[in-house]
Amino acid sequence: MKRIISSSVLGAIALLVVGCGGSATINASGKAELPPSERSGFKTSTGDQVHKEAAKDFDDALKTFVAHDKAFDWNEASCKDTADMFLKSSDAQKGATGRAFGAALYNAGLSYQRCEKDAEALQHFKQAVEVDRSFHRAAAQIALYDYQKGQSNLDSTIDKLNQIIRDAKFQNADALVGVAALQMERGSDSSDSDGKNDLERAVKNIQRALAIDDTFMPAFNQLSLYYLNQAKAKAGKKSSGGRRGGLVVSGVAAKNIDQQMLDLASLVAAQGMAKNPKYASIYNTAGLIQVEQRNYNGAVKSFKKARELDPKFFEAHMNYAAVNLSFRGFKEADAAYRDALKLKPKEYEAHLGLALALRGAIDDSNFDKNVNEAQGQLDECKKIEPDRAETYYNEAILTQEYRAKGESTQAIPMLKKAAEIYRTFVSKASGNDNFNAAVKRAKERTQDIEDTIKFVEEGEAARKADEELQKQMAAEKAQAEKDKAAADKAAAADKAAADKAAADKAAADKAKPPEKGAPPAVKAPPAKK
Repeated sequence: MKRIISSSVLGAIALLVVGCGGSATINASGKAELPPSERSGFKTSTGDQVHKEAAKDFDDALKTFVAHDKAFDWNEASCKDTADMFLKSSDAQKGATGRAFGAALYNAGLSYQRCEKDAEALQHFKQAVEVDRSFHRAAAQIALYDYQKGQSNLDSTIDKLNQIIRDAKFQNADALVGVAALQMERGSDSSDSDGKNDLERAVKNIQRALAIDDTFMPAFNQLSLYYLNQAKAKAGKKSSGGRRGGLVVSGVAAKNIDQQMLDLASLVAAQGMAKNPKYASIYNTAGLIQVEQRNYNGAVKSFKKARELDPKFFEAHMNYAAVNLSFRGFKEADAAYRDALKLKPKEYEAHLGLALALRGAIDDSNFDKNVNEAQGQLDECKKIEPDRAETYYNEAILTQEYRAKGESTQAIPMLKKAAEIYRTFVSKASGNDNFNAAVKRAKERTQDIEDTIKFVEEGEAARKADEELQKQMAAEKAQAEKDKAAADKAAAADKAAADKAAADKAAADKAKPPEKGAPPAVKAPPAKK
């Protein structure tokens, strides 16, 4: 939900105080009157007199508040210290009159609001209304907080703010800008006595706020956003009606945009920066305009300035990260998304953006670390918004392109997992025209994976079959060699046995004596010469 609660110094009603009791007396009209020596010369909106000590404490607190606003050096300590100064003023007034100091309580709430201490701010706004039911500035802040927390719907909040504005006789600039932001968000075409549609009513309310105070920066910012939305309307783009503007959607092509309205938006933003160069929101709006102008370098500078001026400016961190991510500035995007998550740890878009920045920065030096951390961010996305289709698309890419790296025995299971995740994405994205292109790519990637798996598995099967054949041939060769060796050995043994038998027979024949009666052996005649 966009944050639309404005922050502005109190101004004209700074010394409106309620009092009765203590050293005060109640006159016939029910108003508190102080002894002349205790009067400050100021009265509340209800006619009660302000005690001089309460007025002095209030004036000191207001000077401190304005000094911090000018220096833009608010932090948790200064917010609490300034709020305590206003509460001291309220305590002094209550001690003198028996009634708390409504304006001081309201300004204590504003002090806490400067540091996004919304619970404390709301508490003091409610206390201010309890003191003075007609305190329309506090009532407007409460109405905006109720809407932000989902305790009031858009239509009823607009109605409530319109009533507060009428009760204030159109002199509540905060309420005027707040209702304008909500009217821009709603975008109703219904007509009423104040305009033919919500946009016409919104610009009227912004102009009314500027008529009250032509330096009121929330009004300048909202007017710039109004012209930006008018420019985008021609291209059919979504309005960004909140106080701080919508998030950048990177990669959206600018087409049919109304350049005249875009120029007006840029002009108003420039005027705002000239009036107050330390107002962070106007730089964020300028960055949104520059994105539409395709001046991305300018947009990066504007978003950077906004987040430097206000380190708690969530949207500025997100926009700075998104533009850097679009142009492969992964390191800057990573840091900005982490800054955003410090402010809103359960923000889906920030976790998803960080996962993309981590994935984009993967290299050999950080492969395992970034892959695992990117998966962790995607897992967190599933916990926050389980039905968001984008998570599954990006998880499938991470799985397919990085987790499936390595040997085929590891790659194939991961590729099958990636294909299954793509199918989950297609199922979740069904019926959403914004995902048509991604669904088409997911189906193509799934088919590519299936083809790859088939090719790898067929190749693996062929490799295994060849290995088995080679093993069989090797076994047969080894067996043949073994059989031959055995045959050779047997032949050699047979030959040895035959040779031995022959030798034994020869030896036996030689050793046998001649037979009796046998003629002597005839000596062979000598050779003739």
